[in-house]
Amino acid sequence: MILLDNVTKTYAGDKEPALDSVSLHIEPNEFVFIVGKSGAGKSTLIKMITKEEIPDSGKIVVGGIDLDYVKKRHIPGYRRRLGVVFQDFKLLPRRTVYENVAFALEIAGMSGKEIRRTVPKVLELVDLLDQAKKFPDQLSGGQQQRVSIARSVARQPKILIADEPTANLDKLTTAEIIALLKKINDFGTTILVSTHDEDVVNNLQKRVVTLKGGKVVSDQKNNGIYKLDETKASPKRTVQAPGSAIKRKVI
Repeated sequence: MILLDNVTKTYAGDKEPALDSVSLHIEPNEFVFIVGKSGAGKSTLIKMITKEEIPDSGKIVVGGIDLDYVKKRHIPGYRRRLGVVFQDFKLLPRRTVYENVAFALEIAGMSGKEIRRTVPKVLELVDLLDQAKKFPDQLSGGQQQRVSIARSVARQPKILIADEPTANLDKLTTAEIIALLKKINDFGTTILVSTHDEDVVNNLQKRVVTLKGGKVVSDQKNNGIYKLDETKASPKRTVQAPGSAIKRKVI
């Protein structure tokens, strides 16, 4: 589903790489936490997957698509295959809850009839159907994040990426958002969550990948916990989906 093979990225002016020979394979339907201190490389890793940044070396394949072959003009179309949730929500302030979700479907080319059928179902999924006519500034932070999630899953992406989705929320609201992400994962969506929240990681005990200095220093595939004290990086190796070769696909 998501494959990074020896991916390295160094930003202009930096002496050390933001990502240093990172290899990672995420299976379909997995729920994976990416943890690490600020500057560990979490945001850069996400930007590699969403093609906001391009690696200096290495291979990235997402959903069978080799990102080396995604041309610049096709990047918006590629990103629409993903669901992305941010900590600052990125909602349109002058559009209602319903209109925020509908807009995401409009730009994806969905017909008006399909939008009218889909939006209520998605709002019901995130428990916001009764808030459909409200504007973002009339909602709590947790409700705004649920609108953001609704907008991201409305196109039924196979992969949902959440970058610090609970950073600005209280503990109760955080628990509700994580429960919603787990529910979406139970429906078959692959979930990748970048977070600093130790309680969230420890309570859910899913796969936990720890970054330090741009390297993967720990990959707990089952019952993972939040820990940042690993000192040795994982050995460099080529990661490939079991029993299959990397398939290149041009879009």
